[in-house]
Formats: sequence, structure tokens, C-alpha cells
Amino acid sequence: MVQVYSYSGSRVEIPESPERVVSFSPSITEIVFELGLGNRVKGITAFCVRPEQTKNVRKIGSYGHVKREILDQINPDLVLTISGYQDAFTKELSQHYPVVCFELPLTVNGIFDLITKVGFVVGNAEGARDLSISLSQYMPSSKTKKNLKTYIEIDLASPTSFGSFSYITDALRLFGLRNIYGGVRSEWLTPDMKYVKDEDPEVIIYEPKMFSKFSERDAIELIHKRGWEKLKAVSANHFYTTPGPNDFFAHHGPSFLKEVLPWLNEKTSKI
Repeated sequence: MVQVYSYSGSRVEIPESPERVVSFSPSITEIVFELGLGNRVKGITAFCVRPEQTKNVRKIGSYGHVKREILDQINPDLVLTISGYQDAFTKELSQHYPVVCFELPLTVNGIFDLITKVGFVVGNAEGARDLSISLSQYMPSSKTKKNLKTYIEIDLASPTSFGSFSYITDALRLFGLRNIYGGVRSEWLTPDMKYVKDEDPEVIIYEPKMFSKFSERDAIELIHKRGWEKLKAVSANHFYTTPGPNDFFAHHGPSFLKEVLPWLNEKTSKI
């Protein structure tokens, strides 16, 4: 057995090579699979969809809820959570199971740090370092000189945007996109639609609700409903909807580096 420290401050005793892992974070789930240890994952949330192999893993809950009888059957020797929205959930689970909570990344570099820390905990530190090195190729080679006023919104059951304490704001800045809420000292926030219109952003990025079928027609209706037709971003055709039905910017695992950063590079290179 080894002792590791959880972000919550507690010291947790876990096996050197955990065999019954349960993950309540889609990003951490993806990392464990990328490290070649997916066969040890015995339970995940309904939102853990990366990589594709997760479809064969038992879904036992969501971000803050679990079917306790199933969790007891699994009898995990390691439970993985993320800080922030899972704090209360982590505290409750820790009374019954060995839970290691990781810090939600505040920067893009923080995603690399998360990969390394997960590797230490699940018993593949060397693999985590190798994975981080391989993913570094997706980082921009030089800082762009663009300074485009940008608004980003994710539908997380209600409109959500992000402040200075977010890896999302940091990623936008790497490509010359200046978040209109980048000066707000918070991770996430509920946007003021009047403020958005007054700021008149040059770029708007919209991420639909996960699993929804958001079409081009839906985007047009949203723009009309918000009264955004005359905003610079819309007039210049710089209103971008994120691809696919899965979380995109809202996901801070390896795929953020492999998918989101190249997508941002493609969009901004045309502006």
C-alpha cells in the first residue's frame, strides 16, 4: 500500500497498483485509458464517453450522484474525483471509500499537470510523463499577436461562461482570443446577455448541451433570440459552434489538447 495526498488535503492509502478503479470525472477516465489501464476501470459516469472503449464500462452515476449499491458491489480500491463541482460529493464518498480528488486545471499547462498526477496515483508515472510529452506537440509554437474580443458560452443546463481561473480562458489567449470575462476572478459564471451585447465581441464560441443535436438552424434561432444579428462576430461570420454531440471545451482531458487546440488554431488562422 502507498499513501497519496488528495487535493482536499486528506492523506489516502491506496494499493500500489489499484485494480478496481471508479472514476467520476470524464477527463480523469480518459487519462486512465490513455495510460493503458482502462481494464482496471470498473465504474464511470454517464458522461464518460472518451475513449470509445468506455462504452463497455459500467455506468454507475453522474457528476454528483452514484448508485451506492452498485458501488458497494464493485468495492473499489480507488475512487477518482475532481475539485470544484464535486467537492461535497468527494467528502461524502471519502467516508466509505479511498477517494483521491484532483485539482481542476486552471490553465492549459494544468492539464499536463493533471495527467502526471493521475499517472502517479494509478501506478504509471512513467507512462504519464511520456503521454504529456507526446501531447505537447499540440501546443502553439509561438504566441499570436491577435487580440480578438471573444465570448464563449457552454450550455451546462443553463448558459455558462468562464473567468480568469479557467483553463478555457487560458486556451483562448494562446490563440489571440481575449475572453470578455477574462478579468473576472472566478472559474465559471452566469453571463449577463446585455453585457455581451455591449461588449460586441469579434468572435463568439458556443458549445451546445452535451448529447444534444444542435443544428445550423438552431444556431440561427439562438442568434435571433439573443438579438445578436448585428454583433461583429455574427456579421463577420465568426460565430462558431463546437463540433459533435460530446463535451468539447468543457472537457479537460487529453482530447482537449488533441482536439480543441487544433480546432482553435484552424478557426483563428482564418480570421
